Amino acid sequence: MPNRRYQFQLAQSQPDIQAYFDLRQQIFCQEQNLFTDHDQDQIDLTAHPIVAIDTEAPNRVVGVVRIYEQQPRLWYGGRLGVHPDYRRVGRIGKGLIYKAVTTAHTWGCDRFLATVQQQNVRFFQRQHWHALEELIVRDRPHHLMEADLNFYPPAATAEPVSPSLLKFSVIRSLVMTN
Repeated sequence: MPNRRYQFQLAQSQPDIQAYFDLRQQIFCQEQNLFTDHDQDQIDLTAHPIVAIDTEAPNRVVGVVRIYEQQPRLWYGGRLGVHPDYRRVGRIGKGLIYKAVTTAHTWGCDRFLATVQQQNVRFFQRQHWHALEELIVRDRPHHLMEADLNFYPPAATAEPVSPSLLKFSVIRSLVMTN
């Protein structure tokens, strides 16, 4: 019997979207100090949030990533993060990457890129990504990387017609409280 403890899906409910932004804030603001109050930006208005769900935990969102189409058929992933208690599980980051790339591939992606923190480059290489160039982002070394789409077949995830009004209301409430 397959283990279904972790599920990877588009965040569409208000609690999942709120937990998505809360975990990003915890990782990128409090832990890594990349941002001060919050890490939301204009990309969040059109990005599709993806969450990793622990079906056996009370605080069920344990990982996050966003995907967005920067120009026709060119997609990016970003803000990949895993809750500190789940980083050694070994499945969460890999599952989020797989869900992100296969979803974008389903929606017409011909090329999928991400800006990856230097300490995570080898992990991405093991997931069939290759580095294109070195970058400095927010005073930290990163690599622009590209996924090999041959290892990420299209999935059966239907693309939402437009960004969720629910997501807009969550973003607005987060920005107003910070």
